[in-house]
Amino acid sequence: VPGVSPSAPENVRSMNVSGSGLVTIVPDMATINIGVRTEEDSVTDALKGNTTQANAISRVLQNLGIEQEDIQTSNFNVFPTDRYDPMTGQIEGRYFVVENTVNVTVRDLSSLGEVLSAVVEAGANNIYGINFNVEDREAAVAEARDLAIKDAQAKAQAIADSAGVKLGQLMSISVSSGNGPIAYYDAKGSDFAEAAVPITAGTLTISMDCYLTYEIE
Repeated sequence: VPGVSPSAPENVRSMNVSGSGLVTIVPDMATINIGVRTEEDSVTDALKGNTTQANAISRVLQNLGIEQEDIQTSNFNVFPTDRYDPMTGQIEGRYFVVENTVNVTVRDLSSLGEVLSAVVEAGANNIYGINFNVEDREAAVAEARDLAIKDAQAKAQAIADSAGVKLGQLMSISVSSGNGPIAYYDAKGSDFAEAAVPITAGTLTISMDCYLTYEIE
């Protein structure tokens, strides 16, 4: 948290104010978790089947223009699971599960629906965590921060005018991230059998908060 907080002399009257800044932007990229889960009686078969599907998904993603560095493994699990008889509830055997999840960054949002459809056709059976963002977030964060500071300054001046006092020196300032970025998106439809899944990114709201302490005269 950036800020300056000099020690205040004793018996100095002060006033604390807060301000906020919001900047709404249109996202230009998205990250998605795409996974393959396979179940087989032997761990060798489970690994082999999972690897085949995962490689197919990776090839499809790269054919769609996704760079290899934008495809990163985020989770890989291999574990045994008991198989139960549905009639008796007794354990009747054991099988092995392999889960392989990659985090994919899509930098061309116009292709997002096509990417989702293509990876499902290639064997992905676990897709979650679609998050929208912007390539250059720092510019929006800086703008939101400036708005938060100006908002706090304006509130301090208005309070001082109403109270009939004069603002003295700025004694401390603190700026922090608010609740953002808050993603608003509309996933209209989820039928992966269609040519491309229709997903609308909507907007992102970047939020910053500012806290000021003034000496008052």
